[in-house]
Amino acid sequence: MSGEVVKQSGIRRLTAPISIGALVGATMLTGIPAQAETTTTNFKTTCRVTPSVSVVDPINESQNNAVTVEAPASVDPGEEFEVTIQPSPIGFPGDASIATVENVSRIKIDMYVPDNATLLSKEIVPGTSAGLSGTAPNILRINSDGDLDNEGNILRLSGNNRTIGNSPNSSTDSTGGIQVKATGKDVDGNKTSNGFTYFQLPKVKLRLIAGQSGTVEVKLRANGVAGDWNHNKNFLTFLAKAKAVGITAWAPSRCTPRNNKNASLNAGAGPLASVNIIAPDQETTTSLSGPAAALNGAPVTLTANVAPAPSGGTVQFRDGVTAIGDPVDVVGGEASISHPFDLNGDHTVTAEFLGAAGYSASTSEPLTINVSASEADTSIEVTSPVRAHVGEDVNLAAQITPAVQGGTVEFEVNGQTLTAEVRTDGSAIAPYTFTGVGTHRVVARYSGTDGFAGSVSPAFPVSVTEAPPGDVDTTTTIDPVGTVIKGIPVALTARVDPTNANGTVQFKLGNTPLGTVGVVNGIATLWTTFQNSGTYSVTAEFEGSAGFVDSAAAPQQLIVPGPVDPVPTDPGGEGGSSGFGS
Repeated sequence: MSGEVVKQSGIRRLTAPISIGALVGATMLTGIPAQAETTTTNFKTTCRVTPSVSVVDPINESQNNAVTVEAPASVDPGEEFEVTIQPSPIGFPGDASIATVENVSRIKIDMYVPDNATLLSKEIVPGTSAGLSGTAPNILRINSDGDLDNEGNILRLSGNNRTIGNSPNSSTDSTGGIQVKATGKDVDGNKTSNGFTYFQLPKVKLRLIAGQSGTVEVKLRANGVAGDWNHNKNFLTFLAKAKAVGITAWAPSRCTPRNNKNASLNAGAGPLASVNIIAPDQETTTSLSGPAAALNGAPVTLTANVAPAPSGGTVQFRDGVTAIGDPVDVVGGEASISHPFDLNGDHTVTAEFLGAAGYSASTSEPLTINVSASEADTSIEVTSPVRAHVGEDVNLAAQITPAVQGGTVEFEVNGQTLTAEVRTDGSAIAPYTFTGVGTHRVVARYSGTDGFAGSVSPAFPVSVTEAPPGDVDTTTTIDPVGTVIKGIPVALTARVDPTNANGTVQFKLGNTPLGTVGVVNGIATLWTTFQNSGTYSVTAEFEGSAGFVDSAAAPQQLIVPGPVDPVPTDPGGEGGSSGFGS
């Protein structure tokens, strides 16, 4: 029995020095070290040692470990970089009392294939190991079952996958894989004073290409069952062989990063290295809107729109090279300032987005504002509808000449007043429903805007009748459009209810027809492009075939970023607007 006790003591001393202090380094493929940050993480590794001799109880051994990480703080998306991983020297005793340690074998260390990156290659760095024998170390890509798998998420440093478990080449009672014979020497080949044998596992080099965003982390295998106590999927496993009084004892050992058997996983299960992928600044486009004319000394509003909308940043407005006030905060992609011009004549105004974290700077195209001592005259007329049915959804539309943006139009009809904003093309549209037959007269009143006087339209007659008996009422809507890019095709989609309604849909940009499309299963879609920058209203008017009542969709706002272009006086006819949509 005394020999068995000695065996237990020998096995305990054998496993105690096994530790895994990894040194991780990263360099760029140019061969020049990346700007690195060094972090040392201290944690314990606790191993479950299960001797093959039945009279010896399983042993739990904990060791202090320190992991030093060197890695670049960041890389660019798509950038190739290398990560090298090398465990620090590991030692074990040569004997304990009458027990003699012969070797340690079947050593393996598992880590994860880093997320947010593509693994381009993996290799053992020649000349970086010491004291090893048996199967030459290699780095394999495996799956959770320990089988070779080019799509697996685990990298294994071992001797050709010869381990104590979690592989097709496992054993707990035979020497195999990476072996270390007890020599009593250090990694330089010098005899040690305490009889310990030290060995060095090789450095592993991974070549990676960074993804588009996120963090690339180097981590030991410790998720799920790999973090469970005494499991073959633990990140570190090995097999010790010792002899005492003629008896061979095998001691398969399974190790996890925890302070003791009952503790949770510690910092060793976290990232050994974290490399942030720094996405390049998004390019931005800044557009500027404001009046085409202004009164001398009267404040006007200048508005800059930044797309895509940044989470912060400021805009500097300028009159030529002269700053207009201080930079203005961007909120929701927009910044505005009120400013009076005190010199008559043309002023060239720009808006400079000064950039923000993750967003590049950009400058708008110039906006010319004519400043004068008196307001310019305007005129306004109601353009539609000419006729309608009782209960039919229609749009009251007006056009201002010259076509300037700003101000509002009040439609007066049947004692009601409806208000609509004036868009870049000088149009104003308000949805309405007539409730009685007869001739109804619509008057539009324009409020005026900076540099432009208000005006009132003549009364516009609308003939309202009852729909033919039996005709089915319809409802038309148009999908939101939002912001579109100048010159890039965009789909306008109208939906007619009921879906079996037959007829056509006329799409309009303000008062300008864009095109007519047949309705199929309640849907009509028109592909078009917009060439003029500004803010507009898009509508869709359903003209029903026999048996269906017409209807019009309420207007949807459409924004085309960029400098506001001159508005053509000739809309160009059906299907386009010679610059608005085509």
